[in-house]
Amino acid sequence: MAEVPPTETLSPPMDHHNPVDQPNPTVKPLHLSAAVTDTPEKRKREQETEPVPESSSVKAPEEKHPLWKTSLCSYFRSPSGKCSHGETCQYAHGEEELRLRPDNTWDPTSERAKKKAKTDEAEAEAEEEGGVMMTEALEEGEEESSSDLSKCFVNLPMKWTSDNLRNFLNEQAILFKSAKKKNGMKVGFVTFETAEQAKTAVQELDGKSVGNNRTLKISDVLPRAFEKNNKVGPALNTDNVEVDEDGSLLPNGSVLKARSVRDAVTPLAHMSYSEQLEYKKNSLAQTLKGLTRNARKACRNADSHPIYPGWILNSREIGGLPCKLEGIIESVLVNGYRNKCEFSVGKSLQGKNTVGFQLGNFREGVTAVEEPVDCPNVSRIACKYASVFQEFLQQSLLPVWNRLNNTGFWRQLTVREGRKPGKMAEVDNPETSISEVMLIVQVCTLGSDDGKVNDEIQQLAQVFSVESTKGSPPLPLTALVIQDHTGISNVAPPDAPLRYVFIHKGGDCGLEIANDVVEPRIHDHLSNLQFSISPSAFFQVNTLAAEKLYSLAGDWANLGPDTLLFDVCCGTGTIGLTLAHRVGMVVGIEMNASAVSDAQRNAKINGIKNCRFVCGKVRLEPLLLFFFSSPEDHKDKSETLVEVFFLLSFNAHSLEEPLIPYVVISFDAL
Repeated sequence: MAEVPPTETLSPPMDHHNPVDQPNPTVKPLHLSAAVTDTPEKRKREQETEPVPESSSVKAPEEKHPLWKTSLCSYFRSPSGKCSHGETCQYAHGEEELRLRPDNTWDPTSERAKKKAKTDEAEAEAEEEGGVMMTEALEEGEEESSSDLSKCFVNLPMKWTSDNLRNFLNEQAILFKSAKKKNGMKVGFVTFETAEQAKTAVQELDGKSVGNNRTLKISDVLPRAFEKNNKVGPALNTDNVEVDEDGSLLPNGSVLKARSVRDAVTPLAHMSYSEQLEYKKNSLAQTLKGLTRNARKACRNADSHPIYPGWILNSREIGGLPCKLEGIIESVLVNGYRNKCEFSVGKSLQGKNTVGFQLGNFREGVTAVEEPVDCPNVSRIACKYASVFQEFLQQSLLPVWNRLNNTGFWRQLTVREGRKPGKMAEVDNPETSISEVMLIVQVCTLGSDDGKVNDEIQQLAQVFSVESTKGSPPLPLTALVIQDHTGISNVAPPDAPLRYVFIHKGGDCGLEIANDVVEPRIHDHLSNLQFSISPSAFFQVNTLAAEKLYSLAGDWANLGPDTLLFDVCCGTGTIGLTLAHRVGMVVGIEMNASAVSDAQRNAKINGIKNCRFVCGKVRLEPLLLFFFSSPEDHKDKSETLVEVFFLLSFNAHSLEEPLIPYVVISFDAL
């Protein structure tokens, strides 16, 4: 009897009706009836169509079905964590095994698909709201190009640089003059030599797929004049990207199409306060449930027969939460509660020098800045100083900061407020409790003339002094600090140099430059304690809510006279100092040397003697050795140490052992 050739080697199709325990159901075993009906003519046709050497007994390599491992196995994700399909399961047992589908999509239930859906939704929303709100030029002093020769490329991969964009254009055989793209943004700018080149580029590339399934969109760049130049630009075109005379960009139409600064800064402000609290509680619950799901997956990936921690097993009884969620504690102040506001300096959608908040995320191509006139979390005093600074910038000879090419002088205004001891009667009019204000203006002096810089700073100090006394009652003003920072981000390091310091001497003298070495400070009050705050020191932005937070943390910690309290990442020492009267000793740890100095000063101001503050990283053993005079002393005294409690300001992951909370409670507006 002739040998039957292996003509079928494909895996079974992904049909749930087919049995999955057969290793190769499409290769049927040879039965007697098949041998009897196997005629010579049939065997001859088979040999002609697929000749196989008679000596060959090895099957051809098995090919996978196109949908193999492109869906997550539902049994594997069940509470039991086991798959009933057996070893030949056609489905992926985790994100690592998951394969891309033939149509370049992922399983809709996978994390990859969810992440891409969020990205697509954000891009669609940005396009709906008027696309990227760019207001800055890539290079200053560059010759202005005709609108027909300048194009804005939207939806480029964010990791691309100018080199990537140029390589892409060369690969597509597109002729161009220059191409610019900044890493971290989804927009790029291309200039062409002739109108024919620009027209060809639009025809070939507009709507083309680029990167990870991004649809490229190409817009025109139209010249638009600055308001201060008193020139009238062309009519707005909702399909175009507009640019002022110096190259500042205003894409996709009118200001009315862009979302407001109120929506960008306080997206829940349209809700009532009770609705905001409910929304935040639900959002926090979803985050905690995600923690449980991820921990359960991690246990399964680490062991085929996992042993789950008790808090994961108990989560079934509380709706999938890893711990009990108490809810949200209301903020004492709802409006104007922030004692620190950082205002960006940049161009508005109309091309005006503006001090306020950005309308969106920089990596999405949003650089437009709008005034904080309708932001409920900002105090009236902070808004007033932002307005004063903005008016000064309209006549300044030094440029505002350009985030695209990292050039300019004026970068940021920070307003820090110090309050008198808080009283509930002052909640309705919180500005009456603000007694001190420190203004921190961040600049970049790189490449600027020292004489011009000095003149501008002196004029700014004079403007702040005069404007603070115009109103009734006058605005508090304690100090003006000029911080010099040359980095890309506005987040300056703690040791950024303070080039100029102006101190209010009292009376009608206004601000005077401090010739001697002095660090300006303001004071705030929390839990009946006074705190001295330097320009870069951390302090909770909602003072009255912080009082509630620290008090409840002390209650939960079950503190007592035998407790050694470690205040990790302590900042100015607010947590440890407010709880010092309830423990035996407090040890605060902080990397910012200026903040440690503040903490030591605050302990002295309030007469607290059972606190010690350390400048350094968080490591348990050196801290214990610091508390005890020697390792031998440590060994002797450790027997009498009743309790050591760690109270974390933030950065809990810096400890070697992760902390799993038993109860979670959230504080609003912190």
